[in-house]
Amino acid sequence: MAEENKSSLDPLAALCKRRGFIYHSSEIYGGMPGFWDYGPLGCELKQNVKQAWWQFTVRGREDVAGLDATIIMHPKIWKASGHLDTFADPMTMCKQCKKLMRADQIDDIRAELGKKAAAVNPAYALSCPHCGGEMTEPKPFNLMFKTVVGPIDDPSNVAYLRPETAQAIFAQFTNVLSTSRQQVPFGIAQMGKSFRNEVTPRNYTFRSREFEQMELEFFIRPDEAVEILHGHVVTLADNPDLNGPVQDDWGWEVWHKYWVEQRKKFLNAVGLPTEHFVEYWQKPDELAHYARACVDIEYDFPFGRQELEGIAARSDFDLTQHQKHSGESQMVFDDPLKQAAKKLDDAARKAFIEKVQADWVSRGKDPIAAEKFCLNLFDGKYVPHVIEPSAGVDRLMLALLCEAYEEQKLTDEKGKEDIRTVLHFHPKVAPVKVAVFPLVKKDEACFNMAREIFDKLRKKVNCFWDASGQIGRRYRRQDEAGTPWCITVDPESPKDGKFTVRDRDSMQQERMTYEEFLVKMYAALEF
Repeated sequence: MAEENKSSLDPLAALCKRRGFIYHSSEIYGGMPGFWDYGPLGCELKQNVKQAWWQFTVRGREDVAGLDATIIMHPKIWKASGHLDTFADPMTMCKQCKKLMRADQIDDIRAELGKKAAAVNPAYALSCPHCGGEMTEPKPFNLMFKTVVGPIDDPSNVAYLRPETAQAIFAQFTNVLSTSRQQVPFGIAQMGKSFRNEVTPRNYTFRSREFEQMELEFFIRPDEAVEILHGHVVTLADNPDLNGPVQDDWGWEVWHKYWVEQRKKFLNAVGLPTEHFVEYWQKPDELAHYARACVDIEYDFPFGRQELEGIAARSDFDLTQHQKHSGESQMVFDDPLKQAAKKLDDAARKAFIEKVQADWVSRGKDPIAAEKFCLNLFDGKYVPHVIEPSAGVDRLMLALLCEAYEEQKLTDEKGKEDIRTVLHFHPKVAPVKVAVFPLVKKDEACFNMAREIFDKLRKKVNCFWDASGQIGRRYRRQDEAGTPWCITVDPESPKDGKFTVRDRDSMQQERMTYEEFLVKMYAALEF
């Protein structure tokens, strides 16, 4: 966004409503807080973002398979994952105005209200930002939406709308492994809807109750297995080449950093420059208890720097939990590992077990469990560890909209100033790739040639046809839609076989043939 527009989402939100990107859900009935609908341009942008992610993460690789799981799953999955017991926010209510808020967001709400915020009341540990009243003691509030499966509304039939897509991947891990002909290391990717009963949804589409995720669970060997196989484990201190082919001797921290770099490459590819987002490496006291590392990629939204996506090293926590709660083994058999372990004599095995035990004890883990883990490794068995890049479709769309939005002050030849509103989308994600205009609607040859070009192009990409209004106004409409190229067919076009291509960003115009334009367009659409 242009500097003068970065402090507020209002101009962007107005454009999104006016041009059909985003609407309030159920607007004619007053709307549903935390729910948003995507209009004609919005749903195209959303599909393009998802397709770009799928191409980059799944189809562009040999080591990732896809999954499309149900939104409602067995409730025991959420017990195993910890969501049923711990997936909660600290909630507090004002005793005076009865407003319900997250306790950890009260300062943020007060900052958002600015001059309208009530003064902090020193009489209360927590005072309401709306009225200054006393807040109740914070209590946990589970964020999962409940539902009932079957005809009888009974506690035994309670289920939940999934709060994330990741757990379905873990629950189907063994099925995907056996049917995809993949071997560790490999990944399972999924895109889909998730639901969280946010008490205070805010910041436009950033924090919603219904949203869509793009998640990858990339399963890797434990470092101990890598050491048996190769006699060493490559760490970041070895300065590995993360831009080259993946290597079989990488340890977990190299795999984690590799996926951080991959996610940055993807964000660059869809239009977010590296200098416009930051890596935040979570401190040890900020990590989830099962995580060995986590990086948040943060973007400077108009309402502040916020997480765009996260890349976590989740160890073997998730699969181990599902193994424990389901009674079904989540171990894999790794024949190269077993063959390598066979070459170790008794002394080497003993030394290896003692080394692993010492490492586990230093991390507060059980030495007896460490020995059992090693014995399984010698048999070629282990529960894979996982690296999880997790992104929100809606958050990425909002970041792309913020990044693309600009209001330009233009001055014509007569010195008259005008404001051009434009969305500088990367062509890969732009909702409309090409708009086609006949310059003179009543010129039959001109009109027919434009229509022929439009009909051919729309079989390849999403196009827009516009034959009404002044040509300048037609350009401006497409600028607001973020359309990279406008083709104008004039009365000379049927004679010389060329038309005018107007570039959205530079506003430069160039005459070219249909074949020349295809070369230009396809080059811009590639990653």
